[in-house]
Parts: sequence; C-alpha cells; structure tokens
Amino acid sequence: MSGRTQDYTLGVEEEYQILGTESRELLAQGGHAVQQRAQRATMGEEVVPELLTSQVEAVSPICRTLEEVRAELLRLRQEVSKAAAKEGARIAAASTHPFSDWRDQRITPKDRYKGILENYQRLAREQAAFGFHVHVGLADREAAIQVVNRLRLWLAPMLALSANSPFWLGEDSGYASFRTQVWGRMPVSGPPGTFESLDEHDALVEALVASGAVADSTKIYWDARLPEDLDTIEIRVMDMCATVDEAVMMAGLARALVSTCHEQAEREEPYPRPRLELLRATHWLASRHGLDAKLFDVQNERAIPAWEVIEKLLNFTRPALEESGDWEEVSARVRDTLAHGNGATRQRRAYEKAGRLQDVVDMLIEETAQGTDPA
Repeated sequence: MSGRTQDYTLGVEEEYQILGTESRELLAQGGHAVQQRAQRATMGEEVVPELLTSQVEAVSPICRTLEEVRAELLRLRQEVSKAAAKEGARIAAASTHPFSDWRDQRITPKDRYKGILENYQRLAREQAAFGFHVHVGLADREAAIQVVNRLRLWLAPMLALSANSPFWLGEDSGYASFRTQVWGRMPVSGPPGTFESLDEHDALVEALVASGAVADSTKIYWDARLPEDLDTIEIRVMDMCATVDEAVMMAGLARALVSTCHEQAEREEPYPRPRLELLRATHWLASRHGLDAKLFDVQNERAIPAWEVIEKLLNFTRPALEESGDWEEVSARVRDTLAHGNGATRQRRAYEKAGRLQDVVDMLIEETAQGTDPA
C-alpha cells in the first residue's frame, strides 16, 4: 500500500422512510412537514427532501475514519428522528416498506422531482424505494475510471451483504433486495460497463443525455458512478442498512474496495472483463437470493456460494482495511452477517414469528434508532 489512505475520504447518504406512528404506513400526507422540519434542524445542508414526501435523505459531512462515519450517522438519524417525532411520525431504515402502497404516495413539490415524474411517469410513481450511497474521495477522474472498471466486479457481493428489502405491497417479493428490481427499470441503471478512458466515459454520458432517455448525468443510475460535480466514486449498489453498524461496515468495505482497485490501476495490473450481461445476471442473483445466492467468481469464472465470494472480497480488500485500521471491525461485522443473516433475513424472521408485517416495521424502527438517544 502507498500510505495514502487519508486521500480516500468518505461521505454517506441514507434515505429514511417517514412513517405514521400508529399506522406504521409511509406518511404521504404529513411527510413533507417532516422533511421541512428536519431541514431546518440541520440548516438545510445535511437533510434534503427526496422524490416522495414519505422519504428524506441525510447526507453526512466528509469523514476520514469509520469512527467519524458512525458518529455522523448516529447524529443524523437522531436529528431526523426528533424532527419526525415533533410531527407525530417515526423513521425507519430499509429499502422498501413492507406493506405501504406506492399508489398512496405523493411526489415532493420541487421542480427536480416534477421533472422526474414528467419524464418517467408511472416508474417515478412506483419508485417507493430507499437507497444507501457511499462516496469515496478520488480527485483524479482518469484514475477513477480505471478504479470503477475493477470494482464493478465486486458489486454483487456488496449487494448480497446489504440486502434489506424483501417485502413489497404486503407480500414477500421472493427477493432479498426488491429495491434492485424497482430501480433496475430505469433506462440507465445496474452495473456499469468498462471504459478505456475518461473521454470514452464522458462521451457516453453526453450521448445518453442527448438521446433524451435521461435529462442529465444525475439520472444515470449505475451501481457505481462518477458524480459530475464531486471528486468521488459513488457506490450505489447497496440496500439501505437498518443499523448504523451495518452502514459503517458497508462504508468501510466501499473505501477499501476503491483503495485496493486504485493501487491495482496505478500498477496497471490486468483485470477480468466479463461481459456486462454476465454481471447483470449475477446482480440479479444477489438481488433474488441475497446471502443464499451463487455468484460469479471473477477470478475462476464460475458460480460459487455468495459467502465464498464475500470471503474473497474480504481477502481482496484486507491490506487496505488493515492500513486504515478497519480490518478488525469490518471483518467481524461481515462474518457476523454471514453467520446470522442480513437485513432481509431479519425482516423475514420478524414476520415469521406472528405473521404480522407491522412487527417487521417495529423491528426496523427499533434497529434504525440503535445507538441514538431517544427522540
């Protein structure tokens, strides 16, 4: 390793569900008031409205350590929770709501979201899905392209680890991450292809915008992308993590993945280039089966159990995790997830106890608040 760990700053975006205290439903009518109150509580910079009035996004400041990430996420969850409580609401962290209907939701009254509705119509209305995005700082955009070329091979196990959206419209969807399927209908989404240069990447982005299928580069929803206005790599493949512990685990893995792939790119090490169709298929498997999936092993070009691919991911990123001092925490969290299940596993267990989806929501509310002071 090069000793440049401090170059790889972290920023995390979490999208929370705004819920009615009694109904446990997504709060379409009163959600906008929660959005506005939460914005005021954080001076309008760290909490922003999202597409639906029943969702709100918290944006962490730039962090350099996982300890900072943990502290900021706990603080933001607490701030949003307090704002929600003052409006008679609660928040929960998961990528779909177990039983609320998208037909009952409302689009947030902002020009950006009105434009999304105008362009995507019913797809936008059905977008009752909640994301978790990690930004890892990397100023050299030419290098960042080569990093994304390499880390795209490891996105499926990141999805399998974080899967936390098994229920949809009051039923078990059969997927560990149904959010992935909801987002996958957008015109430009899923794993990215490979690019020989930044110019090739930028030319494709310009062509996609010129086609009219996307209004601008922010509507290109690849699972890993280069934001136009930030010197970061944004990894978007993960589901929303119920607990802060899981969010920190995924942020640590994301940074280690960027760092490791950057080192490889600087050494111009060759890397596998599977066809995009194969990556899309393995992402579907991770979405469908989560930790029970068989995923594509990029090194041996064969399907192996997800836990083996995740162990390979840990081994691949171990030098970076050790250099940043994160190995013990991240590896322990990953292995605990492999042993006891991810968010999708816990949601299904909560439902199986009494067959009540309200119990699933209660579990999510409780896990979301773990480590914060009561609102």
